[in-house]
Amino acid sequence: MPDENVAAIPSRAGSVAVSVLFADPSRGLGEEAPAPACFRDLNLDQIVAAAMAPKPDYHLVPIFHTALADIEDIRYRQAVFRDAERLEVRAALDAFAEGMQALRANRAQIDKVRYKLEQQAWFLDGVLLYDAAVRGFVEAFTAVELHSAGLGAFRDYLAAYAGSSRFTALAAAAAGLKRDLAAISYCVYLIGSHVHVAPQKSQPDFAEEVLDVFSKFKQADAKDHSVKLPDRGAMNHIEASILDLVAQLYPETFGRLDAFATAEADFMDTTIATFDREVQFYLAWLDHVAPVRRQGLPFCYPEVSDGKAVHGEAVFDLALAHKLAGQGDTVVTNDFALAGSERIVVVTGPNQGGKTTFARMLGQLHYLAALGCPVPGRSATLHLFDHIFTHFERPEIAASERSKLEDDLLRMRDILGLATPASLVILNEIFTSTTLADAVWLSREVMTRLVDLDVLAVWVTFIDELASFGDTVVSMVGGVDPLDTALRTFQLERRPADGLAYAMALAERHGLTYRILKERIP
Repeated sequence: MPDENVAAIPSRAGSVAVSVLFADPSRGLGEEAPAPACFRDLNLDQIVAAAMAPKPDYHLVPIFHTALADIEDIRYRQAVFRDAERLEVRAALDAFAEGMQALRANRAQIDKVRYKLEQQAWFLDGVLLYDAAVRGFVEAFTAVELHSAGLGAFRDYLAAYAGSSRFTALAAAAAGLKRDLAAISYCVYLIGSHVHVAPQKSQPDFAEEVLDVFSKFKQADAKDHSVKLPDRGAMNHIEASILDLVAQLYPETFGRLDAFATAEADFMDTTIATFDREVQFYLAWLDHVAPVRRQGLPFCYPEVSDGKAVHGEAVFDLALAHKLAGQGDTVVTNDFALAGSERIVVVTGPNQGGKTTFARMLGQLHYLAALGCPVPGRSATLHLFDHIFTHFERPEIAASERSKLEDDLLRMRDILGLATPASLVILNEIFTSTTLADAVWLSREVMTRLVDLDVLAVWVTFIDELASFGDTVVSMVGGVDPLDTALRTFQLERRPADGLAYAMALAERHGLTYRILKERIP
């Protein structure tokens, strides 16, 4: 625990914070936060799993499950990210993390060993590791310039804590005990089947005497035949029994060790432990986007607002970008913009032309922005949502008593009942299981409700009529190569829907036209 004269680190709002780098003390560490319902549809589950996989010990996934609801909190996190991106700051954070990882390994070893004195020895080493990590971090952090309120406040807290009487007394006591234990020397006597331990006095060093006797016969340096015994990392029962006898020879020193281990069992400061975990959220995300950046793709800190005017320049689907980066390919970027009374993007065009990817991307951008993360794209202005609602096509379940159309209608009813003007709605190919006439009628009813709600939405659809629904709707169309309409450019253009699916070009490419099939069938 910190010295009583060292105040707990304040949040941005000035209250005592459970969280150190998240600005919202009420959120804490998000231990129980479940994944939002939109995660699977938007492939955010894949993104988060991949980003957090290298750091399983920190249990960071729940942090990603809680989007922020306050613009200032988002800016607070963005500032921490900007600091952490600077090489000198990152080096200091990584060095501290390595020290704390060594401490955690030490604590894990204590749980594995069986003997009390051995546990106390590991405990003493752990305190010294903690002292080195804290002092090293203070020195490194003092030498760098920080701009974020989060890291700046923690640096001030850390400096005060490292200079407190509580911490200096802890470090001094640990160092003193380590010196006193290292100074202990003893002799082990094997008498028959018994082991005796006694203080080492002025006994001669028989190894030196033997070497001196045979030195006259020495002609050259002999080959080293010494064998390195394996370090099992734990004492056996014989070693533990000898150590118990040594402790009886030096009761004062080992008594102080016992008292120290008991009194300082909870030596780690809770704010430092919290920082150690929370900062990994920032570092894990920066590590996750690094290989995509090396592909030449941009990331930016979006402007997040309550307004409905949104835009994105050179934005892309991060899950797809990671997959393609692993294959040596680069994802295609896109632009979008809504201004004035525009609220809904209707996406049409050929199959496999990037329409669903575009819808997922827009949802990813808004969610990641609400975490305060840098998002994929050159620049972006995004809406601070209260909820993201998604409706993506799902396979029909044979055992279900509901038809696919009924399931679509019930899901859509729930979305319209819960959505507010601050929500983001993402629809992908709904009402595909009914007739075109019914699909058009149902879609127009849903569109009317969305327009009345004044909600931001993206709707991927095969119904071109929706793209010209009114002034609130913007039409975007998937592109094809003008020289080969079977090739998709994966770039969406803002233009009226043209009703062209280019299905014949695909069928021709794969040898599935009527003419080709007729020629192949005898």
